[in-house]
Amino acid sequence: MAKMRLDKFLKDIGIASRSELKDIIRSGRVTLNGAVCRDAGQHIAAEADVIAIDGQPVQYQAYVYLMMNKPKGVITATEDNRIETVIDLLPEKYRRMGVFPVGRLDRDTEGLLLITNNGNLAHNLLSPKKHVVKLYEAVLDRYPGEEAIEAFKKGVVISDDFIAMPAVLRYLSTEDPVVAQVEVFEGKFHQVKRMFKAVGATVVALKRLRMGEVALDASLKPGEFRELTEAERKALGAE
Repeated sequence: MAKMRLDKFLKDIGIASRSELKDIIRSGRVTLNGAVCRDAGQHIAAEADVIAIDGQPVQYQAYVYLMMNKPKGVITATEDNRIETVIDLLPEKYRRMGVFPVGRLDRDTEGLLLITNNGNLAHNLLSPKKHVVKLYEAVLDRYPGEEAIEAFKKGVVISDDFIAMPAVLRYLSTEDPVVAQVEVFEGKFHQVKRMFKAVGATVVALKRLRMGEVALDASLKPGEFRELTEAERKALGAE
């Protein structure tokens, strides 16, 4: 890795804002290889030099990858003046790193949401050409019949100008409550809800369980999050 300024190193890992970092560095709280460094412009080798704040070593992390169990009632956006967003649920450290949600879940939809600051990864996960599967579980107001399975397989006609890509539909329960799982490879606005509406059923509740090879951690309560494991990052092709 090429050398970078000390203040950029600390900003990239979300230690503090740029203005706050100036005070932190000038106050002598930062050491470089054991020696106090008060020069914000000091060039360092992130992988070789040892940087510490108040005696605690910090590691460089260009990208961050989070899994959140998105709760109902919050929107999948980076900011909003009126409604709480998924980014509002994160500690300031991650917000400073410029993270954003990968795709969108409706306000009343819950479940797996990936959050990162890696734009290339987000593009690859969302592009229909990459065929990354998204698994949802839906509670329906009625059983739309076995013919809906075939309709999903062929590609549901959602509107005059949009036919959904072929999807996999299976039922977990055909009686009240009717529960179905569907695998889609794209993420248009309200897509899963619109697909079920096209076959005569209304989605009462919707939850995303998996994206690619990464499944929602069952231990995460709505609103909770954690960083992805190394195995999960590799499964997504993350750096």
